[in-house]
Amino acid sequence: MYTLKQYLVDEFVEEYLESRMTRRDALRRLAALTGSMTSASAILVACGTPPAPPQAAATAAPTATAAPAPTPAGPGVSATDPDIVAEAVQFPGQSATLLGYLARPRGNGPFPAALVCHENRGVNEHIRDVTRRLAKAGYVGLAVDLLSREGGTEKITDPAQVPGILGNTPPDRFIQDFKSGATHLQTLPYVRRDRLGMVGFCFGGGVTWRVATQMPELRAAVPFYGPNPPLEDVPNIRAAVLGIYGERDTRITQGSEAMEKAMKESNKTFEKIIYPNAAHAFHNDTGQAYNPEAARDAWAKTLAWFERHLKS
Repeated sequence: MYTLKQYLVDEFVEEYLESRMTRRDALRRLAALTGSMTSASAILVACGTPPAPPQAAATAAPTATAAPAPTPAGPGVSATDPDIVAEAVQFPGQSATLLGYLARPRGNGPFPAALVCHENRGVNEHIRDVTRRLAKAGYVGLAVDLLSREGGTEKITDPAQVPGILGNTPPDRFIQDFKSGATHLQTLPYVRRDRLGMVGFCFGGGVTWRVATQMPELRAAVPFYGPNPPLEDVPNIRAAVLGIYGERDTRITQGSEAMEKAMKESNKTFEKIIYPNAAHAFHNDTGQAYNPEAARDAWAKTLAWFERHLKS
């Protein structure tokens, strides 16, 4: 079984080999996952080194103009947007008080709801913005902070430690925290209790798959480039699932065929989209792999999927 911890190890190795992460940063993150700098160093040695950059031309190249700022995938939604209400929240979890970020349309509702699972960086401003985008589209969005027991994402001063905490936490705890998030949503008077969806990105896409196998009340799910859950759990899924992948993200996308086969064999509602020339994390408009065209279309497809399965 491909564990979430192994997924994170492979992600950092890939970023290092593609020169999107320095050796120092890769070592720090891998050490947080494995528990020692010696193990982290051994992993990088075994995987080789990034290819050398091409040699500069003998003649001076013309001065390059500055690249334009990236276009948001959203559109992004401000926390002060008059059409929504957005705030940090706390709610009961299993043996702990959980933290989250909730955004909802202004009004009485009831509205369908969608859980949001963050990447391996925790609940940051990008994830809060995604949650507000859901509210702007007519959903009550709740991003659950899977670092709640550690004081929450903002309490962790060294971002390199976040993946280590997540990678060394049993996935069952993540599933339970989202079950607690769903229970909290169902207590809110402006939430339609029988219309619950979920969306997650990267590491959060993997968590979304696992939650779908364990939460029968989930009606729709959209995992963005998430590693597969245990395939033997696929028959438990009741949600209609839209899997979103990037063509260049071969590490994850190569598993989509097995996922599609398992979903079809279990007579599940499943569609997948593989975006040409899109890499892992292409939806994140704050990251290096951001692909504006693919991101905008994938978000539109996400809202259309929720419209179809949560608003009918």
